[in-house]
Amino acid sequence: MYHKKQKKKDIGIIICIFIIAVILLIFSLSATRKLTFLEDFLKTTSITFQKIVMYPFTSLNEKKNMDQSESYLIQKNVNESLEKEIKELKQTLNLNKTLTEYNPVNATVLSRNRSYWLQNITIDKGSQNGLKEDMVVVTSDGLLGKISKAYRTSSEVKLITSNDVNYKISVSVTTNSGDIYAVLNGYDKKKKTIKVTGVDKTSKVEVGNIIKTSGLGGMFPRGIYIGTVKEIENDKYDLSKTLYVETKQNFDEIHYVTVLGGARNDK
Repeated sequence: MYHKKQKKKDIGIIICIFIIAVILLIFSLSATRKLTFLEDFLKTTSITFQKIVMYPFTSLNEKKNMDQSESYLIQKNVNESLEKEIKELKQTLNLNKTLTEYNPVNATVLSRNRSYWLQNITIDKGSQNGLKEDMVVVTSDGLLGKISKAYRTSSEVKLITSNDVNYKISVSVTTNSGDIYAVLNGYDKKKKTIKVTGVDKTSKVEVGNIIKTSGLGGMFPRGIYIGTVKEIENDKYDLSKTLYVETKQNFDEIHYVTVLGGARNDK
């Protein structure tokens, strides 16, 4: 009996050590360097382990003595959640019809870190699905971000709300006098808007003007919708304008995304 308890204890310790080692390894990975085979294997293993561990918590609780009214409310919430996800998925699939220049890959959001809620998400498609770093990620509501890390069976997506100072996207502002080029540069948490900077003070930008990707720089294709100008503010030196852009994205509820894969070869 003693040996059985000791054996169970040893197994528990080994599992804990494995989990801690994997977590430490994941957090130690640089955001810019290429992954080794071992690191990619461990990342894939940790994702699979996460799915297995979280499965019991995502299943519907089926206690025998559950009150019927409580059971009804749970079932009602589940049905409403499913209907919402189906609607979102349909919108994502409809979006693919307009992405004729790319091979769209639909993916589901796998996990999200509360501490970095507006920084990145993890999706359930990776290099085995043809995904690579810097591929553009969108939803039916417009630009969401780009792939920052591509593992074998999953990928990390850096959101356009990221506070990375090196993460800038060239955009165009559609005005009555023509397009104006600027830079998407950060997120204002208080206003809950995307910031666009580098707009000349003489530019005739108005509230309601549409912001899209400009295509400059080569990373983001031209014409992907981002949002509309909600507020305009002059800088303290009165040399340029900062635009506060309202998107259609609900960054608190992202379930399905589309990755713009490699360009189609029509020849």
